[in-house]
Amino acid sequence: MPQAGGIAFRGSGRDLRILLVTSKKQPGFWIFPKGHVEPGESAAQAGVRETQEEAGVTGELLGPVSTPLEYDWNGTRYSVHYFLIRATGEAPVSDGRTIAWLPFEEALQRLSFDDTGRLLREARVRMEGTPRA
Repeated sequence: MPQAGGIAFRGSGRDLRILLVTSKKQPGFWIFPKGHVEPGESAAQAGVRETQEEAGVTGELLGPVSTPLEYDWNGTRYSVHYFLIRATGEAPVSDGRTIAWLPFEEALQRLSFDDTGRLLREARVRMEGTPRA
């Protein structure tokens, strides 16, 4: 089942912050916003939409991060493609998730899954090389 998500960030250097949200299926687990790709929607569009729906964050799409992650959940195989997003706006959301903007190292430690930590590390060089909006 195709899914997409966003690795959103704001600031740069010492002020770099990474967006994490709590999982709805597994409260207490910290993840990047993600969800299913709608019919007629690209994975990139879905990643941006899910980031906005789950965290209220809008931003500039900077492109894909690595290759899709594959995992099984309750007998279903999922493939999640993550996209790097520079946050440009934020609005309150009410879907029950906790939202956190964390310094890079803290975000790396708080992520609940090793594969998402690997993606965050891979994306860092692109975050650092991106001028502020």
